[in-house]
Amino acid sequence: MKKIGFLSFGHWSAAPYSQVRSASDALIQSIELAEAVEDLGADGAYFRVHHFAQQLASPFPLLAAIGARTKRIEIGTAVIDMRYENPLYMVEDAGAADLIAGGRLELGISRGSPEQVIDGFRYFGYVPPQGATDADMAREHSEIFLQALSGAGFAEPNPSPMFSNPPGLLRPEPHSPGLRDRIWWGAGSRATADWAARQGLNLMSSTLMTEDAGMPFHELQAEQIRLFREAWTAAGHQREPRISVSRSIFALVDDRDRAYFGRGNQGADQIGNIDAQTRAIFGRSYAAEPDVLVKELAEDTAIQAADTLLLTVPNQLGVEYNAHAIESILKFVAPELGWR
Repeated sequence: MKKIGFLSFGHWSAAPYSQVRSASDALIQSIELAEAVEDLGADGAYFRVHHFAQQLASPFPLLAAIGARTKRIEIGTAVIDMRYENPLYMVEDAGAADLIAGGRLELGISRGSPEQVIDGFRYFGYVPPQGATDADMAREHSEIFLQALSGAGFAEPNPSPMFSNPPGLLRPEPHSPGLRDRIWWGAGSRATADWAARQGLNLMSSTLMTEDAGMPFHELQAEQIRLFREAWTAAGHQREPRISVSRSIFALVDDRDRAYFGRGNQGADQIGNIDAQTRAIFGRSYAAEPDVLVKELAEDTAIQAADTLLLTVPNQLGVEYNAHAIESILKFVAPELGWR
């Protein structure tokens, strides 16, 4: 069995083909797609966070709304850029959204990716300390966030408060028990996967890795997963970790599928630069008839090694089409691979 969810970047635009023409459309349709895939039997609704872009950004109002409108599916992020976050305010937001959802949040966090503006986190009021990088700052924010999620009090109470306090040191409220075990790290390399394992974070591996080791992407990603599991065991954690991978996968079952993706099967990995300093390898996309997809996906060693598969969706094609695309995977592909 494998958990299968979707990952949306929440784009909107006024392009002629787009069915998502405003931020309001992106938010409302995200909720509607989550409801639709829950009805179809999928397992999760995940959302990317990008600032200064016509995409989904602040995730917690959306996650809380989906939590209130659904009953079963996991609701998550992939990922929140921790360079932009106030970790204690984030603890409050995450706790509230998780309680609304009944303990179904699965939050992916990370150092983030190149953004729309130069050092956008500075506009949010965050500047790396002297001698530190923005990645260092993201790790520091993450560590504060994770420590506060534990629920231990750390703030000295006012001796003359407006309202009475419980005894001892205070913590951000509301606290959601168990949420700490449902935090994932978006790791783009083998080294960051090792770090995530030592921190007791689940592993969220995306469609790119920021290293080129001269091997196919899925094999590099499978090695990352193997190293993560070894580091997890060595750290002595008492629970089983979760591991997800993301892929663009489309089963060609009708004329719409063939029109959109029938000639766009990217059958090979790509290597390129995501910024001036970072060379990356991008995993292939899959688009084929269901029987062909089954054979191709069976050879993707990273998908086989993960317990969760996130299907990246072209959200601007609308709720109805994306629900159809996900249903096609659930109906025609997943059972043949033993995922259902």
